[in-house]
Amino acid sequence: MAFTGAVVKVDGVVQGVGFRFWCLRVAREYEVTGYVANLPDGSVEVVAEGDRGIVNDFLDVLKVGPTYAHISGIKVEWYQEPRGFKEFTIEYKGAP
Repeated sequence: MAFTGAVVKVDGVVQGVGFRFWCLRVAREYEVTGYVANLPDGSVEVVAEGDRGIVNDFLDVLKVGPTYAHISGIKVEWYQEPRGFKEFTIEYKGAP
């Protein structure tokens, strides 16, 4: 298993459309760990860790998003040192 991690900023219509709960379900299906959180600027942050191939597949699904989302951009920053996530969760960072 080749470990990788990604910090992803998802822009567009991604708040108020069930994106976090959809992302949680998909992340658990792909068995990646990390979190999803709304950010104050209206975007969503996703941190995902796991096998490189699985994380890549998960990010491909993120680019589509749930039914009512409209994704206008995704920025990915990769990292190699595990942050120790045990599961995938929804985090709250002061945005709705």
